[in-house]
Amino acid sequence: MSTNEQNQQFVDQEEQVIENDTQEQMTDTTQLEQESEQQQEANVEVEQLTKQLDEANNKLLRIQADYDNFRRRTLKEKEELAKYASSKLITNLLPSIDNFDRALAAAAATGDLESLSKGLDMIFRQLMATMEAEGLQAMNVVGEPFNPEFHQAVMTVESDEHEEGIVVEELQKGYVLKDKVIRPAMVKVSG
Repeated sequence: MSTNEQNQQFVDQEEQVIENDTQEQMTDTTQLEQESEQQQEANVEVEQLTKQLDEANNKLLRIQADYDNFRRRTLKEKEELAKYASSKLITNLLPSIDNFDRALAAAAATGDLESLSKGLDMIFRQLMATMEAEGLQAMNVVGEPFNPEFHQAVMTVESDEHEEGIVVEELQKGYVLKDKVIRPAMVKVSG
């Protein structure tokens, strides 16, 4: 092989090595560019997810604040309702109180006990009408079978007129407010 041929072969080999190196560098550059693009895409995705997380956290904080405000407002309304629940009843009772004042003033001025008795009877009926309008009902218990949910037996008596366990006398009236017993009737029961 001649020197020219050897030189040519050496040059060819060198060119091949340079070409291989260039291709490797291009491959490395391409890989770096691809990795860089992937990194940029990952960064964009992380930014989007971070933004979504921040929005979700802000929304959660607003919802929690709204719930706290609702809870406080509801508690305040409940307290006010309990505080002034009896205001309607008291307003409805004021005319009866006024009539008691008038009856007592008239009885003191005239000394007429019969008029006082009539006035008190009228006031009592007015007062009971007000209470009935609010849902209060007096129990009718005499002659009824004893029921511990409605009656409080304070004594038993022997009775020829009634069977055993029947209410024979009412010692104190019992009252029901809209289907709920608020005071049981104090009764005597046949034994």
